[in-house]
Amino acid sequence: MEDKKFDFNSLIGFVLLGAIMLWWMYTNQPTPEELEAEKKAKTEQVQKETEENSATTADFKNTSETIVQATDSLSLVNAQVQLGSFAYSATLSNAETVLENEVLKLVISNQGGQIKEALIKNFVTYDSLPLYMIKDNNASFNINFGTSDNRTLNTKDLLFEPTLTQEGDDQVLSMKLKVSNSQYLEYRYVMKPNKYMVDFNMRSQGLSTSINANQPITLDWSLEGFRHEKSIRYENQQTEMYYEKDAEDIDYLSVGGEDDAEESDVNWVAYKQHFFSSILITEQAFKTAKLTSLTLTKDEEIDTTFTKAFALKAPLALEGGEFNYNMNWYIGPNDYQILKKYDRNIKEIVNLGWGIFGFINQYAFIPIFNFLKGFIGNFGLIIILLTIVVRIIMSPLVYKSYLSSAKMKVLRPEMEEINKRLPGKENAMKRQQETMAIQSKAGVSPLAGCIPALLQMPVFFALFRFFPSNIDLRQKGFLWADDLSAYDSVFELPFHIPMYGSHISLFPILASVAIFFYMRMSQSQQMNMAPQQEGMPDMQKMMKMMMYFSPIMMLVFFNMYASSLSLYYFVSNLLTIIIMLVIKHYIIDEEKIHAKIQVNKLKPKKEGKFRKRLNDAMKQAQEQQEKKKKKK
Repeated sequence: MEDKKFDFNSLIGFVLLGAIMLWWMYTNQPTPEELEAEKKAKTEQVQKETEENSATTADFKNTSETIVQATDSLSLVNAQVQLGSFAYSATLSNAETVLENEVLKLVISNQGGQIKEALIKNFVTYDSLPLYMIKDNNASFNINFGTSDNRTLNTKDLLFEPTLTQEGDDQVLSMKLKVSNSQYLEYRYVMKPNKYMVDFNMRSQGLSTSINANQPITLDWSLEGFRHEKSIRYENQQTEMYYEKDAEDIDYLSVGGEDDAEESDVNWVAYKQHFFSSILITEQAFKTAKLTSLTLTKDEEIDTTFTKAFALKAPLALEGGEFNYNMNWYIGPNDYQILKKYDRNIKEIVNLGWGIFGFINQYAFIPIFNFLKGFIGNFGLIIILLTIVVRIIMSPLVYKSYLSSAKMKVLRPEMEEINKRLPGKENAMKRQQETMAIQSKAGVSPLAGCIPALLQMPVFFALFRFFPSNIDLRQKGFLWADDLSAYDSVFELPFHIPMYGSHISLFPILASVAIFFYMRMSQSQQMNMAPQQEGMPDMQKMMKMMMYFSPIMMLVFFNMYASSLSLYYFVSNLLTIIIMLVIKHYIIDEEKIHAKIQVNKLKPKKEGKFRKRLNDAMKQAQEQQEKKKKKK
């Protein structure tokens, strides 16, 4: 193999070649004058290209503006074709205007001139969210009308022109659906400070030539009620449509399921939810109105947004071809004290019960409750104090009932002697006659024990309506109950029990236990009143069944009810038991009662008309019975 050797000649060749290249580059580099000329030429080229691009952009912009103008012109032409004389609406923008005071916030949309949002301040939902009555298109207020050029339009699809002004302390919003500046339909909202009631006037000017008066003009107001409370089923039971027809005749649609009605001369319509309402009031009554209420869900297990759907359809009348309606919107709480300030009878939507039950609530329980609320902040304590007041007032009736039972107990040996002397069904009439004679001489009436119990029933049913309707109890806690207007859940079940729910409430359990012991004491008291007669064992079985049945019914049905109601029944029955024990052991002396009865027997007793008629009837029945025996 040949060894490689360094080639000196090749090195000299590479050096010479490099030197030649350096010389060529040095001799051919541009002069400063040539460099400046080249820079100037490039600058001119850039300016030329920029001018060309600007011209292209301007041409594109002009073309775009031409297209937009053409589109707007086409839209205006289409609007004129579709809307006719109301085409001005198409030139407006869909904006919003806010009316707000200390208690209410309304957002009014240009589209339809209607309320788009209604927020009731100072209240929240069961899950602590802002309390909206209207939001996310759950409500619609629309007027459907025909035009003189044979079109049918809906105000909810048209744009109104807003004008907001301040008149003193009032905020005034004028929403105009224009044909021209002198021809329009106007919605006028007036919001006053610290009020839930908003004035709403609907009038028109110069539209008699644009509106077809021969075609029906219909007001359509609909709303889907948001869920606000913890229990869907309980909220549904308290949610219904109320309305006033004719002369202060208040009526409502069925609470459950779907219901509708057609009424005449309707003055106001209330979409009443449990504790909040949307009410439309009109000074000029709707001649006819079609009302609809629909329950959207009854299932407690479904986490629904809405509870019920309401709808009103009413034809509107024109005066001289023009609209002229003075109305009001009430959007606020179902607070009896607030509603009764308005002279429109809308306080009747608060269900205090009919007849004597409403009378007791209105003139007894509400004043007492408000009095206690004035200096006590804990509403659980207010309920307990109210219960004590009621029990003290009703204690004379309890005393009379127990006294009557004690008198009957003292007479029991004599009545047992009659039963022994006159046994059998054939002596039933005579046995009864002699028993009544002894009771009459002793001044004892078997009805004396029943009447006090009957007199307490109106109080029971009045309070059954009072507590669920009292908004003051809403979201007010006591002990383990975080909301006295809702159920007091202490344990959530992993399953759902029909009619009972998926939770366990403690106050109904306590109330059921108290009712059980109260009924047991009452039953024992009644058994000691009179000796056992034929048919009594069956009666005793029935009373024992009631003793167990009533607490079970309380336990099941009140599990979903307001905890304030269960709290009242628990405390009430507990106090009644205590009062009965005090009367039995410390007030009533059976020996004195017996001595008094013996004195009454010796006194001449004037027979009353009712007693005389009853005795005569029994004698006739006894004679007829004896005649039948002789014939046999």
